[in-house]
Amino acid sequence: MIRILHIIGAIAILAGVAMKMILPLYAHYIYITGAILFASMQFLMRPAGSSTTLNRLVMQQQLGGMLLIAAGVLMFMDMREWLATMLIGAVFELYTAFRIPQEMEKKP
Repeated sequence: MIRILHIIGAIAILAGVAMKMILPLYAHYIYITGAILFASMQFLMRPAGSSTTLNRLVMQQQLGGMLLIAAGVLMFMDMREWLATMLIGAVFELYTAFRIPQEMEKKP
């Protein structure tokens, strides 16, 4: 169930960003709902492990989720910085999406 909500949150984030050009009035709501859902599911899906590297990567992933939420707040405030904040959060998410599985495979 957590995985499904995580995917729904990611789809809502993408839909909110895409709608920013078409229906900017409703895009804020869809984006922030997806970002909150996505980030909260990441906090619940924390992988078990005592590796320092794995813990660092999980913290980076959670920081990326918080940056995605911050971008939604900036969207509501009509500040253009939401785009840079979302981009930085997306880079953190992309990096950790590849590195966490690699680190979990190394673990004996």
